[in-house]
Amino acid sequence: MHFCYKLLTYIFYPILPFYLVIRRLKKKEHPNRYKEKLSNINLRRDSGFLVWFHVASVGEGLSILPLIENFEKDEKIQKILITSITLSSSEVLKKKLSNCKKATHQFLPFDIPILINKFLKHWSPNLAIFIDSEIWPNLIFQIKEKNIPLLLVNGRITKKSFNRWKILNNFSKKIFKKFDLCIASNKESENYLKILGAQNTKYYGNLKFANSKNNSNNNLDPIFLNKITNRKIWCAASTHPTEELFCAQVHLKLKKSINNILTIIIPRHINRTKEIKKELASLNLKVALYNNLNQMKIDTDVLLVDTYGETSKLFNISQSVFLGGSLIKHGGQNPIEPSRLCSKVFHGPNIENFIEIYDFLKSLGVARQVNTQEDLSQSLVEQFNLKPTNNSQVFEKIDKHGSEILNNVIKEIKIYINI
Repeated sequence: MHFCYKLLTYIFYPILPFYLVIRRLKKKEHPNRYKEKLSNINLRRDSGFLVWFHVASVGEGLSILPLIENFEKDEKIQKILITSITLSSSEVLKKKLSNCKKATHQFLPFDIPILINKFLKHWSPNLAIFIDSEIWPNLIFQIKEKNIPLLLVNGRITKKSFNRWKILNNFSKKIFKKFDLCIASNKESENYLKILGAQNTKYYGNLKFANSKNNSNNNLDPIFLNKITNRKIWCAASTHPTEELFCAQVHLKLKKSINNILTIIIPRHINRTKEIKKELASLNLKVALYNNLNQMKIDTDVLLVDTYGETSKLFNISQSVFLGGSLIKHGGQNPIEPSRLCSKVFHGPNIENFIEIYDFLKSLGVARQVNTQEDLSQSLVEQFNLKPTNNSQVFEKIDKHGSEILNNVIKEIKIYINI
C-alpha cells in the first residue's frame, strides 16, 4: 500500500508548480513563500538542538503556543521550527511568534519523497512533533528512517477518520507504530490510536485548555471600541454555510426588544465573506467588515470578520458566543478559547468531536445547547439581562485544568529532549 501511495505522489509531482501557481492566483498561497512547499528553503538551520512542530492550520498552531513559550526558556533547545499548510496559519503564527527568538515558521513541503528528503536534510530536526491529526505517510517513514524521535501530541482521531483508516488496516498499523509516543486529546482518540497500531499512548486532556501567557496583541482599536460603547454584543464564531443565516435571523429577533444589539460573525473560512455579506444584505441588515472599520456606524447590525487571528479580541467584548459547526453535521468546533474569554458558550446539537470538552464546560455552567433560533434568542436575552458577575472562579478552574494538562505534556516531551 505504501508503494502505491508513493507512486501516486510521484505522478502528482510534475504538475505541482502549475498547481501552486493557480492557487497563488486565487490568493490561496503566499505570494512569495509558496515555493517552500516545493522545498525551496531560504531559512538557515544553524547549530544546536532543533524541535520541529507540524500543525495543519490556525487552531492547531494556537494550541502549541504554550509549548513554544516553555521551550523558548529551555537552554537545551536552540531552534524551534513550526510548519503548517494553510496561508491563514502562517499569517496568525507570524503575529503570535513575533516575540519568540528561537521560533521560525515554514510551509510544509508536499508529501513527495524527493521534497521530504530535501526538507529533512536541510532542517535535520532532533525531535519531530505532529499536532492533532496530521498524518503524512512518506514524511513519517522518512523521519523514522533517519532515526528522529516522532511524537503525536494532542492527537485527535474522529470516528469518521478511524473508519477510513480501518479500511487500510495493515497500512495504518505500519504508520502509527512509527510514533514513539502518542498523547491523545480525548479518551476516544486514545482508544482509536491503540487499535490503529500506536504502541505507546497516553491521555491527559486536551492541550487547547492550556493558556498562552502572551496576550500582548489582544487589544482592539480604541476608535472601534468608542463606536460600540453601550452596545449589547454577542458573537457567532467558526460558522459554516447556513449557520450565518440562522444567526442573522436570531439578530432580527433580538432587535425587536434590544435596539442596540450588535452581532459579530466570524466565519470558519473567510473566503466566504462576500457570499455571507450578500446573504445578510438580503435581510436588510447593515453590515460592516472588520478590515474596514470605518464602515461601522451606530446602527450597524452585523460586524463581519474577514481576517484571521482576531477571535480572542472579539470574544473579550462579547457577553456570549454561539459556536458554529454544531447546527450542521460537522461535529462542532472547539469551545475552549471562547469559554475562557466570555460568560457563556452556546452550541447546536452536533458536537460529537468535542463531547468531553463540552461536558467539562457544562459542569462549570459555561456551555449550553440550543436547537432553534428561538432557543438561542431567548438564551441571549437572558444573558443580557443578567447582572455582571465575577466568573473568576470558573476561569481559574479552566486555567488550572489547562496548566495540569500542559505540565504533563511538557514532562512527556522533555524525555525526548533530555536523552
